[in-house]
Amino acid sequence: MRLLADENIPLLDEFFAGFGSIRRMPGRAIDRAAVRDADVLLVRSVTRVDGALLQGSSVGFVGTCTIGTDHLDLGYFAETGIGWASAPGCNARGVVDYVLGSVLTLAEDEGVDLAQRTYGVVGAGQVGARLVRVLRGLGWRVLVCDPPRAAAEDGDFVSLPTILAQCDVISLHTPLTRDGEDATLHLLDAERLARLRAGTWLINASRGAVVDNAALAAELRRRPDLKAVLDVWEGEPEVDVALAGLCRLATPHIAGYSLDGKLRGTAQVYQAFCEHLGQVPAVSLAPLMPPPWLDALGLAVAADPAWALATLCRAVYDPRRDDADFRRSLHGDAASRRAAFDALRKHYPPRREIDGLRVRLDGPAPALEQLIEALGATRV
Repeated sequence: MRLLADENIPLLDEFFAGFGSIRRMPGRAIDRAAVRDADVLLVRSVTRVDGALLQGSSVGFVGTCTIGTDHLDLGYFAETGIGWASAPGCNARGVVDYVLGSVLTLAEDEGVDLAQRTYGVVGAGQVGARLVRVLRGLGWRVLVCDPPRAAAEDGDFVSLPTILAQCDVISLHTPLTRDGEDATLHLLDAERLARLRAGTWLINASRGAVVDNAALAAELRRRPDLKAVLDVWEGEPEVDVALAGLCRLATPHIAGYSLDGKLRGTAQVYQAFCEHLGQVPAVSLAPLMPPPWLDALGLAVAADPAWALATLCRAVYDPRRDDADFRRSLHGDAASRRAAFDALRKHYPPRREIDGLRVRLDGPAPALEQLIEALGATRV
């Protein structure tokens, strides 16, 4: 069996070497000639996989080691009998950590109490639902907008106009869809951006085109009270340098790039491929997961909860480092910036997840205990 894989997928040999030969390529370089003789194609979100790529090839299974599937033509797969799998939820925790780090930064900038803000989460799938649990676990007020879920189930959902009217912080976690009444392409267009409350913080860690980037740039110039955090961009790896300069935090699509998330993504696609073949998985992730660099942190029972929140989150991940790295790359011509965007992702440093942190707390401290539980950390 011949496998063609994005070179940025980790643990390829550990999970897939037993199936045959593996050829690695940069994800954006995978083309029709490359896949012609492949039986299995393993990608990430930068590779568009459709009939134009696969027609005439031997590919019978496509796996994407990512949550999203907007880069896959699932209709074509169904028509041609190609098996496929994604990795739903694999990097959800990493994105939650990114959002936490972002709001901590914005709160310090403006000297505000995070507990006094109202949070709007747009898209309550794997990522959004987990973020909602963490924010509500911290005792914060959260409104949730997810029209497809609202139509399919009972739940405490609100409309997008309600989010725009009532929320001080809006975090986007929708897939990118282009058709139907619930399409998310330019979900936040010029008209909706103009309706943001004064001083709103807007975070997009979903897909770049969920926000009209040109309209956002215009709105940020018009209203300096707004603050934007963008991890995703229309036209990636091309980035609107002027828009990045208007953002408080700007990063190269790495919100979910925790080491844990990437390894889980490979493991989930491996398990799906085994099921596709009718085989029992022979490899598990647990023994392949490296130990975290930070074993544990200790808190005194008298610690201020707001300080403890910032300390625990930033001990594991602080997006300001990624913002600084990204801004240093936004120079030179367009070709060099595109190459730098991909290089930052390819060589991304190891980053773990907050819910893998162990916290020592000697004695009863209800507020700290609530915080540790909400973050998903383990009290020891």
